[in-house]
Amino acid sequence: MKRIIYIVLALVILSSLLVSGCRCDGVIPPLPDGDGVVIPPAGEGGSLSLYGIDPYTLDPAVSGEMTSHVYLMQLFSGLVRFGDKLEPAPDIAESWEVSNDGRTYTFYLRQDVKFHDGKQLTAGDFKYSWERACAPQTGSLTAATYLGDIVGVAEVLSGQTTDISGVKVVNDYTLEVTIYAPKSYFLSKLTYPTAFVVDMAEAVAGGGWWRSPNGTGPFKLKQWRQTELLILERNELYYGGVAKVDLVVFLLWSGIPMNMYETGEIDVAGVGSNYIEKVTDETGPFYLDLSIVPELSFFYIGFNTAEPPFDDVNIRRAFSQAIDKEKLISLVFKGTMQPAYGILPPGMPGYNEALAGLEYDVEGARELIAESSYGDISQLPPITITTLGWGGGISRELEAVVHQWRQNLGVEVTVRQLEPERFLYHLAEETDEMFYSGWIADYPHPQDFLDILFHSGSDNNHGQYSNPGADALLEAAGVEQDSSSSLELYRQAEQLMVDDAACIPLSFGRNYVLIKPYVKGYELNPLGFAMLNEVWLESD
Repeated sequence: MKRIIYIVLALVILSSLLVSGCRCDGVIPPLPDGDGVVIPPAGEGGSLSLYGIDPYTLDPAVSGEMTSHVYLMQLFSGLVRFGDKLEPAPDIAESWEVSNDGRTYTFYLRQDVKFHDGKQLTAGDFKYSWERACAPQTGSLTAATYLGDIVGVAEVLSGQTTDISGVKVVNDYTLEVTIYAPKSYFLSKLTYPTAFVVDMAEAVAGGGWWRSPNGTGPFKLKQWRQTELLILERNELYYGGVAKVDLVVFLLWSGIPMNMYETGEIDVAGVGSNYIEKVTDETGPFYLDLSIVPELSFFYIGFNTAEPPFDDVNIRRAFSQAIDKEKLISLVFKGTMQPAYGILPPGMPGYNEALAGLEYDVEGARELIAESSYGDISQLPPITITTLGWGGGISRELEAVVHQWRQNLGVEVTVRQLEPERFLYHLAEETDEMFYSGWIADYPHPQDFLDILFHSGSDNNHGQYSNPGADALLEAAGVEQDSSSSLELYRQAEQLMVDDAACIPLSFGRNYVLIKPYVKGYELNPLGFAMLNEVWLESD
């Protein structure tokens, strides 16, 4: 769930918006902030403007999607962050020790970390923040997933206590954390916003505190006018690399990024399939600005395996084999995505090039329906697929998939759109017979895909898929200390899920990004983020 993704990221158009930037260059007039201060055009006064859409929340305890995380990563911070190679690296914790049994982590915190208002941070702030995230009244849908390995978290989540017994404040700058069993991915989980630190005084006051949060990240929230403008201001007290720009101005819902880039308004634009020929033309004006970044993402159709007709594995397999993914990628995505036959994307540890996927086979699909408990397509109950949308037309890729089912199987599938916030945070209650979604890695570990999405006990297993054999493999892989052996167990679990048609893998993602030559240090990582404190504008 960098997300619940949760993707949010499941829609290509949103991916484009989230990495799109603009530097007004005088085209858009300066805007006054709430105090009457004039925001200078980009390139003047160190102001960088970026395209964006409104976050759903700026409370790190509850955020579970990419849209909000774009801002949270700039405003807040945690014990650890990802380094250049996506390995857990020091952040507020400058170092740590792990016990011989792999269960107890002792974090030694920096002593120069302050909240945006200048208040000193201590280890107690982390204990409070995590207990708040796990408190039932907070309503977090992510706490169990990302903090649940810690001893005592389950009891707080269930309301039995307010104290996480596995988190101990040794002194102001030492925090001891004990987990139930050694997990190679535990540190990586702490890079997720749920584990970020918040200001206790602010959060206790409640209300809409997160609309003007007092974080510890490289930027402070200066102003937020919904649907119009969100401004981040450099945090001069930041303990890490102080931002090289004074302000970052997000212009919310301000136009079509590619058009704005072409007219000189936009610094950075995510490129969708509509424009791919234009930007990949080696003789064109955009080719030298183009950056292609592999993304650890997975787009898929989930089944509600607890209800007919997808409680029958033959029906699930038939619907999977009736989709020509190569044609889908070629015609709809114009080659910008990669066909997916498994769950783990290329570049992910444990990726299995030899995995045997369910190939396109219309005759085989029809035979599977004949062998199913229904016997014939006419006997299937009505089928609806849930997707994210704003009530307009459905996405081209989903339209193409529904067409293939109609053409190849003779089945009509109804599409039901949910407004984004409802889809992202309430899919569990809203799931019909199928749902169209996606997932971007929170950390580069197969557990983040296979276990979080398909373990029978996972909060994010919206299709209620359950296979005791797969569960046993995932649980063994999670505690296996030998990396090679652990990855092999994950590969076996993935193959079992694919054979069982736990979902229909559709595609793996890539980001096509245009970056103006004067923008330096803007680097989108495979998790879909750019740290804006590392960006600067080169003067003419």
